[in-house]
Amino acid sequence: MNAKAPISPNEPRRTNGSDIQPRRMDFQFDPDMPRYWFAGDQFKTILLTALSCTFPEGERFFVRSVRHYQKQITDPDLRERVKGFIGQEAHHGNEHEQFNAFMESKGVPTQKVHDYVHEGMKWIAKKFSPERQLAKTCALEHFTAMLAELMLEEPEFLEGMDERMLPLWLWHAIEESEHKAVAFDVYADQVGSYWVRTSEMALTTVEFIGFTIFHYIQLRQGMDDKRDLRSVGNGLNWLLGRPGWLRRLGRSYAAYYKPSFHPEKKDSRAVRERALARLAEMLDRPELAPR
Repeated sequence: MNAKAPISPNEPRRTNGSDIQPRRMDFQFDPDMPRYWFAGDQFKTILLTALSCTFPEGERFFVRSVRHYQKQITDPDLRERVKGFIGQEAHHGNEHEQFNAFMESKGVPTQKVHDYVHEGMKWIAKKFSPERQLAKTCALEHFTAMLAELMLEEPEFLEGMDERMLPLWLWHAIEESEHKAVAFDVYADQVGSYWVRTSEMALTTVEFIGFTIFHYIQLRQGMDDKRDLRSVGNGLNWLLGRPGWLRRLGRSYAAYYKPSFHPEKKDSRAVRERALARLAEMLDRPELAPR
């Protein structure tokens, strides 16, 4: 996988006055890459692909929910961070559309899931108040931040992933960690209800787990090979048994329900910088390295 260099490779263009800066990537996916690019494993590959199918429309929903309040924000620092958040999320949606198209070419019916998510986001926009939509964004941003920082902190989690695919997931994880507090800070500034925030997290948890399973099934039902039941069993153990990566996130998840919770109470700058240095080396793009 290669990525085009930005307009000025030695001094990337800043788009706002915060530390949250979108990085232009334009990933290209090698057609020779195998369908099951995550350790040759069916379950792991399709699970991450199912998540990716939700990203383009999901990221656009996040942007809309934050943008609804953008003009009302008076804090100058938060206004700049919102600009960075919007820029990063827009790039994430675009890059995962390219990835999803690549997986469609490999016989994985990603468009079907994308269309389903698109309709779901339209329904939420009609039925949920702006406050609830922003609270849902905060909840989902917490999920993505937890998963992103797991990828950055635990190299074993990504062990066996094809080196041509790894930069996409590293880049996305880095930027999700960078802007993990933006939607939360907009919510605190503009809404602030503890009940709405935590009740929406409880609802979103059920939805997140249920729809991830459903989208995995949607993808598998449209494929031309048999389900690898051993892969499914090993994958469930990978998530919930040993090493049990999802089980390890329990404390971070529960912290969201504390009245004093804030995403930046967990300082992840060091792991982001290590990952940025690795990404810069993998892509031969020194401008991506931390300064």
